[in-house]
Parts: sequence; C-alpha cells; structure tokens
Amino acid sequence: MYKPASTTPVGIFDSGVGGLSVWKEVIKLLPGHNILYFADSAYSPYGPRPVREVIERCEMISEFLISKGAGIIVIACNTATSAAIAHLRAKYPVPFIGMEPAVKPAATLTKTGVIGVLATKGTLNGRLYISTLNKFASDVRVIEMVGTGLVPLVESGKTEGDEVDSLLVKYISPMVAQGADYIVLGCTHYPFLRNSIQRIAGEGVTLIDPAPAVARHLYKIARERRLIDPDWKDNLLSVNIYRSCYSNTTFYSSGGTDVLKRLARGVIPEIPGNCFVSDRLN
Repeated sequence: MYKPASTTPVGIFDSGVGGLSVWKEVIKLLPGHNILYFADSAYSPYGPRPVREVIERCEMISEFLISKGAGIIVIACNTATSAAIAHLRAKYPVPFIGMEPAVKPAATLTKTGVIGVLATKGTLNGRLYISTLNKFASDVRVIEMVGTGLVPLVESGKTEGDEVDSLLVKYISPMVAQGADYIVLGCTHYPFLRNSIQRIAGEGVTLIDPAPAVARHLYKIARERRLIDPDWKDNLLSVNIYRSCYSNTTFYSSGGTDVLKRLARGVIPEIPGNCFVSDRLN
C-alpha cells in the first residue's frame, strides 16, 4: 500500500484560486503528501491593496496554516511574496517559499532581445521584481503590462471567452508588436488563461510559468529540512500514484469554494466535496 512521504503538511496560500497552478506542480513531486491550501478569495485581488494590508492577511493565513501543522509554507502569489516574505520569514519559525518573477530565463533565452512581463501592479512595483530585473535583464528590453481585471475573471471562473480575450488583446498584442518572443506570467492566476494568451500571442512566443521551478525548490528545501523522506526516489513519483492520493489535500477559502472546487477538480476530478472548507479566519 502506498505510504505518504511525510505527515508534516505543506501549506500553500494565494490571494485566491491562482495558487492552484503551483499546487498542481507540487502534487506531482509530493504525491500523497498532506497539503493545506488556503485561497483568500474574499480579499482577492491583492495587487491593488496597500502593502500593510497584504502583510496582515499573510500573517493571518500563515498563523492559520501553522496552527494546522504546516511545517513549510509556499506563498503562491507574486504580490504577497514581494510584500510579505521577508516579514514572514523573520516572524515565524517555518521556512517560506515564494514566487520569483521568471525574468532570468526569459532574458537568457530571448532571440529578439525583447521580453514581456504580465503581472499585477503590486508585483511590478515590488522590490523583488525590480531587483530581479536589474540583476538579470539589464541587457534586454522589458515590456511590462499590468493585467488589470484578469484576476477577478479567474476568480469568477472565467478562463476563456470574449471577455477574457478583450482584456488579453490589450495586454498581449502590444508586447508581440514590439518584438517580445518570451512572455513571463507574473501572477499565479495567469496560467489558467494560458491557452487564450498563447492563441493571442501566436506560436512564435513562448510563455514562462514559474510554478514548476517553485515546486522543485519546495521539494529541495523540504528534503533538506527532513520534512520528507530523504531517500524518496523521484522515479517512484508516477501519475497513477499522485492521482490515487488526492484526498491528502484540504482546500480552505475565505470566500466561496465553487470556483476553487472546479479548478482543483480540473486537475484531479475525484476530489470529494468534504475536502473544501470555507473559513474567513476572522
């Protein structure tokens, strides 16, 4: 019988359902592991909110996840990472894994010398993004677009259609017109729009989603901290195993759970209803 790698839960949180794009990658590397996912959908999006408010929400969610036993926490939100990760690392004893804007691979791989970054205002104004830009993209032209309105669309369950396309054309077409051959998805909600983004951008443009790299970093840190069996073998992590262990994730939301449920079940259809819990925290 399959035995989970560890009983120490991994916590994952986002301003809403977008962090499921990270969760999807994590369960591939940690099948059967106990995972606690928190969607702060009642306060989504974080991008336009003051930094102090974002930090306060991150504190509340982190304390909730730690109270549930989380031994490591992934901040599956670019805005929250930029605003709060240093604060959270200083305040709490568990390791925090954040989202890093995937500017480096785009700047390294571009053939045209032009890359696009689609992100929230909070991410683009954050010190982490600006530092990454200065470090890795000083020799390329970076076209930045604030994806205003995209997060609410995903939070409402709209990932394709005319309403989605009308916004994406405004953000993606100018990047392509100016020669961008790589576009960084700088918000964890945006991978749910990937098909529409790719169609509008065209076949000559490569989209970069940082979620797989974040999941690998989580796996590395979890092994180093012995939160998973150090003898765990990657070649045993088959799709059949992780699909059979879906019930080891509990999904919490400060808002409704309908969209959270639908998107999570888009990855693993068999997730039962009692794995989704509404909890406003206050």
